[in-house]
Amino acid sequence: MTFQPIIPFGGYTGWRFLERTLDNQQQAFADSQPVARSTSYFAQNIGNVRTAEDLVNDRQLLSVALGAFGLDDDIDNRFFILQILKDGTIADDALANRLTDNRYADFSRAFGFGDRAAPRTGLSQFPEEIVSRYEARQFERAVGEQNNDLRLAMNVESGLSDILDRSNSQDARWFSVMGNPPLRSVFQTALGLPQSIASIDLDKQLSIFKDRAQSVFGTDQINAISQPEQREKLVRLFLVRSEAANTASVTAGATALTLLQSTPRLTPQLA
Repeated sequence: MTFQPIIPFGGYTGWRFLERTLDNQQQAFADSQPVARSTSYFAQNIGNVRTAEDLVNDRQLLSVALGAFGLDDDIDNRFFILQILKDGTIADDALANRLTDNRYADFSRAFGFGDRAAPRTGLSQFPEEIVSRYEARQFERAVGEQNNDLRLAMNVESGLSDILDRSNSQDARWFSVMGNPPLRSVFQTALGLPQSIASIDLDKQLSIFKDRAQSVFGTDQINAISQPEQREKLVRLFLVRSEAANTASVTAGATALTLLQSTPRLTPQLA
């Protein structure tokens, strides 16, 4: 049986509890039978994978590979994933580079089938690298089954780290934030931006995100926002504003229901 995360509170209070207990909870989750069985199989067999086809044709390996990048829902999209892996990320027109969700590029780059003469699956440290990511992402997924806001908050540190590893310019880093659905949701909420911003020109979105970040954090540099103190502020603003929005929505719904229930029903009058 998989260990179920203990989350007694929501919002920022729940986040602080999760931070204090995270190491113990993650270890218990990683040691649970289903997770340990999946990671053990991956560690023992990924070294035999030499082609993208080898990976896609082994559902157990593919499940861990996708799960390590939060792409679990693509487990049955084998042809799509095969193309992501075979195209790699070097060419501008590679499939992963043409998708708005940059997790696919991270996934393809990590395995290296289309980017290197030999894939990274044969490297000695590779199994541990992917298993570590898988355990973290799957724990976040389990947290999300109870509270999705906390799942999004947990993704912030690793998501920003991935962006800083692959992007040098500040604009490229912002575009990566905007192209990563979990991170975008956190930033957009924390910065008080409406959902409708997604419908405007991308360069205009970039300008708005940077201007609002400068106002809220005193900087528009992603590397500065990724530092512990600023990152904690980002998470706190996200959770507080998200909880406030959810509360307002529930209150508005309850008020509307009360008004409907209290409105007198008109009885038709006979002529």
